Amino acid sequence: MQQSRKILSMLGLVLLMLISVSGQAQQPRFLSIAPPEGLPIIPIMEGWVANPDGTRSFSFGYLNRNETAVEIPLGDANFLDPAEFGSMQPTHFSPGRHTGVFSVTVPVDKIDTEVWWNLKTDDQDTVRVPGRADRAGYELDFILPRPEGALQPLAGFGESRDISPGLLASVRDYPDSVTAESEVLLTVRAKDNSVRDSSDPRYAEILPIGVTFNKHQGPGTVIFTRHPDTVVVAKSERGADPLCQGCRGSAKRDGPNVVSVPGQEGLARVYANFSEPGNYIIHAKVDNFSSSDSSDTNQCCWTNVFQRITVTP
Repeated sequence: MQQSRKILSMLGLVLLMLISVSGQAQQPRFLSIAPPEGLPIIPIMEGWVANPDGTRSFSFGYLNRNETAVEIPLGDANFLDPAEFGSMQPTHFSPGRHTGVFSVTVPVDKIDTEVWWNLKTDDQDTVRVPGRADRAGYELDFILPRPEGALQPLAGFGESRDISPGLLASVRDYPDSVTAESEVLLTVRAKDNSVRDSSDPRYAEILPIGVTFNKHQGPGTVIFTRHPDTVVVAKSERGADPLCQGCRGSAKRDGPNVVSVPGQEGLARVYANFSEPGNYIIHAKVDNFSSSDSSDTNQCCWTNVFQRITVTP
């Protein structure tokens, strides 16, 4: 009888230990609400493009799940490998999912080269993603007309400069001197060269062109304000933002840095104020997402243009 009691006691102790371990394993550590900051920035390879000249371009974007913007300067925490393809990746990461922010073009004589984007956020581990063209499923074909005629818009910084389409259509220098804390006028000329069926009621009127200005690189804060010529589009006309559904801080399609250009061609203007001296790059993403066959999630159809600005004290 005493032996039986010992066995029952031991079984009870083992059962208690199992319940305790099970209870510990079920603690909601992984179900807790994510913090507003401190999460790593995730680099994303959107796909690759076979260019008409035989080169290949890799399109990169990112996901920032933090509620605030994160700065990661170029260097050991933000670099491309091989290094010869670096320098145009962003150092400023706005909250949310951002598609096709920059691209890298590999020349014909290095067509099989893989280009890795490496990012390290604060004390987090380095996260890296390869740009490679070994999977046909990742090939982007939006340099060709979409089913309803949408194409990449033509764009460029400057009122009268040449305009062109592309994932990295142009990088230009701001022509005037700029000082910190002064208001600077930024202008993008845009044209939608899509060919659509005018008998389709969706295209009875010419669709507007969207232009979104963002800080791409630079040491300080950039604040954008509306130009008086800006047409403010009601949220109901833009439709629901499909980006990053279910995740925190999805990218927004409104604000003083977002301009709608009515008609097939026109100018998008904003004012920018730079908080401190240094070298900056402003990125403008020009899109025709108001068309039903074009959107960020469809990987079509936009053009990236960049403007370098040197800000003095």
